[in-house]
Amino acid sequence: MSRKCDLCGKHTVFGNKVSHAKNHSRRSWRPNLVNVKTKLDGTVQTIKVCTRCLKGGKVLKHIA
Repeated sequence: MSRKCDLCGKHTVFGNKVSHAKNHSRRSWRPNLVNVKTKLDGTVQTIKVCTRCLKGGKVLKHIA
């Protein structure tokens, strides 16, 4: 199960956590993903969408 937005492709990014003493340790930034039921091509599907796409109106929630 990938941590990737199905609309914009935003995914986990890796980098360094840097302390005040300039010590480096690896860390990751994960996108804020939400499972949303939406209507695509006439069928109801559940897709993973980042909250920025959801807030921006790129996908509409399906109401049963």
